[in-house]
Amino acid sequence: MLICNFMEKFNSNDISRLWKLIDDAENIVITGHMTPDGDAIGSTVGLMHVLDAMGKRAKVVVPDPVTEQLSFLAKGADVVVYSRKKEFGDLLFDKADLIFCLDYNAPKRIDRMAPALERAKAPKVLIDHHEGPEDFCDITISRPEASSTCILLFKVLCALELADAIGEKAATCILAGMMTDTGNFAFSNSENPEIYEVVADLIRRGASKTRLTKLLFDTYTADCLKLNAYAIGNKMRVWPDKGAALITLTREELNRHHYKPGYTEGLVNKPLAIPQVVYSVYLREEERYVKVSMRSEGDFNCKEVCEKYFNGGGHINAAGGEFFGTMQKAVETFESILDENYMKYIKK
Repeated sequence: MLICNFMEKFNSNDISRLWKLIDDAENIVITGHMTPDGDAIGSTVGLMHVLDAMGKRAKVVVPDPVTEQLSFLAKGADVVVYSRKKEFGDLLFDKADLIFCLDYNAPKRIDRMAPALERAKAPKVLIDHHEGPEDFCDITISRPEASSTCILLFKVLCALELADAIGEKAATCILAGMMTDTGNFAFSNSENPEIYEVVADLIRRGASKTRLTKLLFDTYTADCLKLNAYAIGNKMRVWPDKGAALITLTREELNRHHYKPGYTEGLVNKPLAIPQVVYSVYLREEERYVKVSMRSEGDFNCKEVCEKYFNGGGHINAAGGEFFGTMQKAVETFESILDENYMKYIKK
């Protein structure tokens, strides 16, 4: 039996209330944000495994399908894709007596699922690491300084004295989320030594960092590799005097390369390997909007730019949003703020 030694200072009232809610609950729904990434799937499915070990009935409900790259985390798990099973999803929300909201800070981040969540009468619990959480849950556990929701969830489970319920499957999911949200511990948010103490604990519980590295960062289909090579070789533009880089992919280009969700995960980070590039933007054309992803190094504030120009938000060095217009207009908007972004950066 492993003992959890990571006792974050949470509000004792919140922890007591949360324990009672879990203890009393019979039908638990665990939700994650749209186009779920590793942290969303890792935290939701990881918590499901913990609750399952406690003998609780819990289902994960996410707005969109899990990508091929992350599908191994959801294998054998009870994951309901709301866009495919809306009526069943609505029924789960209506019958739930406890709802977890993981890795998102506002109902809009679950897109088409938001009305069902807001209509549900069950108590709601937020566990998240994004800034500015909205007041839509009965218990809000928000730590923007945390490198991932998964590590925050791990600490919450420790505070609830549920460490014994974190088995190999849950540990694998939690470690996967920690790895994806830190770029396999390469980003600045992974400088806290405690992160690696948690990693060691999860490995003792059965997670394999070697296996996860292979599955999460070193496994691609041929179409995926060709698309990324095309994007970097043909669609990347660099403004070295402005510290900026841009990659764009239209719907036609995506279709031509047999794009599937997850194929361009991490693409936005690639231009940051260029010494002169301080921030990188990736624009991907969807049916109703242009998806915006932004990453940066140092003090460049991605969150601020995405909030102001791209209907989004996120973290200082990793943010995103949506541009409701054509790809051409999205590119023009980006080009129009190059000087503004650069001047703000050099003044810091």
